[in-house]
Amino acid sequence: MQSETFHLDSYIAASEAFHYARKNLARRFPQKAHDHDFYEVFLIVDGRTAHWINGVTQMLEPGQLVFMRPADTHAFRADRLQGCEIINIMFRTESADHLIKRYSDTLAGRFFASKSDIPELHTLGPTRFKRALNVASQLQTADRSLARIEEFLLTLTNRVAVPETRAVRTAPRWFSAACNAAQHPEVFRDGAAGFIAAAGRSHEHVCRTCKDVLGVTPTDYINRIRIDHAAQLLRTEDSSIEAIAATCGFQNTSYFYRLFERAYQTTPRRYRTEHQRDPFDASDAP
Repeated sequence: MQSETFHLDSYIAASEAFHYARKNLARRFPQKAHDHDFYEVFLIVDGRTAHWINGVTQMLEPGQLVFMRPADTHAFRADRLQGCEIINIMFRTESADHLIKRYSDTLAGRFFASKSDIPELHTLGPTRFKRALNVASQLQTADRSLARIEEFLLTLTNRVAVPETRAVRTAPRWFSAACNAAQHPEVFRDGAAGFIAAAGRSHEHVCRTCKDVLGVTPTDYINRIRIDHAAQLLRTEDSSIEAIAATCGFQNTSYFYRLFERAYQTTPRRYRTEHQRDPFDASDAP
């Protein structure tokens, strides 16, 4: 497919930092694909679309979020019956370059800084999809300022996109969906059994796929999610350690302690002491 280059200055003024659009895609491929002199993020809101990207055709559905880079060449064809509605945000290369440099520990090689042949695709679960719609829609009436686009991108990469998606983007769709579901307390509280139930496949099939894709067992995978959630609660809540362990699905406190120390190289109590400070008591500062 022949291509052309789209220029951000055709969409925004020199004083603006980004462009927001919510639109319905055409139900046929354009005569030419396009690349860009900018970065963009798009979210499938409703319907389905074929996405021709760098010579590969994907089928995208609601809740799928894509981080496009300037050199990526793509085109869309909405489903002829369902159509397809997307939210699209374009932003300057300087904004992405600044964030990648400033937050290299989080962004290097990921999201819009991915080095893969195909741009990074995230399949969002219901909660994260709703959050993505909310934070993206807020840009519609926002000032087109640098502060707003940077705030949006940091929210998107830290609180919306699922970290595990990078590892599972080439995995079967059912497995990606199970990994997204595993981020929710109602699933991870049940441990590996909850993950396997969310996958809707046999225990042996899930174990084999998990090992092939992630290199770990379902138990190891779900336990890390539970331990990371426990760490968040230790930083932000005053509940007892035993209560936090139970909230994360651990009925055996000793087992919880062992897993936590293995993951964070410290005890839950010491972790809380080091990370939970009283914001109204300066004497509590390190």
